[in-house]
Amino acid sequence: MDDKPRVFVTRRLPAAGLDRVRAACDAEVWDGPLPPPYEVLKEKAAGCDGLVSLLTDRIDAALLDAAPRLRVVSNYAVGFNNVDVPAATARGVRVGNTPGVLTDATADMAFCLLIAAARRVVDGHDYSRSGQWKTWEPLGHLGQDLVGRTLGVVGMGRIGYALAKRCARGWDMQVLYHDMHRNEKAETELGARQVDLDVLLRESDFISVHTDLNEKTRGLFNAERFRQMKPTAVFVNTARGPIVVERDLIEALKSGVIFGAGLDVTDPEPPSSDNPLLRLPNLIVAPHIASATVGTRDAMARICADNLLSGLSGGRMPHCVNPEAEGTGRKSP
Repeated sequence: MDDKPRVFVTRRLPAAGLDRVRAACDAEVWDGPLPPPYEVLKEKAAGCDGLVSLLTDRIDAALLDAAPRLRVVSNYAVGFNNVDVPAATARGVRVGNTPGVLTDATADMAFCLLIAAARRVVDGHDYSRSGQWKTWEPLGHLGQDLVGRTLGVVGMGRIGYALAKRCARGWDMQVLYHDMHRNEKAETELGARQVDLDVLLRESDFISVHTDLNEKTRGLFNAERFRQMKPTAVFVNTARGPIVVERDLIEALKSGVIFGAGLDVTDPEPPSSDNPLLRLPNLIVAPHIASATVGTRDAMARICADNLLSGLSGGRMPHCVNPEAEGTGRKSP
C-alpha cells in the first residue's frame, strides 16, 4: 500500500473508472452527499500525488501550494473553469479533462429542453397532476411548431453541430450559427449559415448555447440580447450558467419578451429554493444532467482514470489541457 500513489477523489464516481483508481492507488473517496468544503479539500490534497475533481471543486493557487506532492489533477468534466490552469502549469501540475464522450448526450439534452419548452410539456404535466385538467381545451397549452423553423446555434463545436444535425435532418430546420471560426462541415452537410449574433437572434425561432465560458461570453445573454429575439423564441442553455444574466432572462420570460426557455445550467448551481427562476411556468430547469446517461458517465470515468494513472506514472495523459506542464515541475517522490 505504501508504494502506491496517494489520491483524493472528491465524489463517488462510476465503478468503470473508480475501481481502477482504487486498485492502482491509495485512494480516499469523499462519500458525502455534497462536495467537500474548500478547506477540507485543501487539507485532503495536502499529502496527495493525485486529485480527482469535479466542476464543483475549486483548485486554485493556494490549494496547489498546500499540496507540494500533487502532480496530477484529473477533472471529471469536459470543462475546467474550476481549476486555475496557469497556476497549475507554473507548478508543473498537469490537468486532465474528459472531452468527446459527452457530445451526443448533451445534444440530446439540448433538444429535449428545446422541444419540452416549445411544446410546454412540463407546464402541461404540472397542470395534469394538479387536478385542473377537466376537459380537452382547443386553446389550452398552445406551444410552438418545430418543423421547418430556424435554429440558431451559438458555438458550432461538436455539441452544437450534433444538435444542428438532429434539428436539420429530423425536423427540416434551417440552421444559423455564430462562432469565431467557420464550420465547413456544418455548412456543407447541414446547409448551415454563419452569421453575426444580431442576425442569429433576430431570425432564429430557437437559440441554443454551446460556447465556452470566458470573459467574452460571461453575461453574453442579457436584457438587450433577449429583446432582439422573436416573442415566439425558445432559448436553451446547456453550456455554462454565467453565460446568461439570469435576472434578465427571468424578466424576459415574465414579460413575454420571449416564449420560453430551458436550462441545464444555472448561476449559481443550484439556485436558491426561493429563486423565481424555479417558479416560472414557461421555464424548464434541469439539475445539470446533460451528461447523465449510464454510457456517458462510465466513459467519463474511464477517461478520468486514464488521465490520472497515466499522469501519475509519468506517461502522456490522453487528455491534458496543459501539456506544457509535462516535465517542467513536480516529480514522483
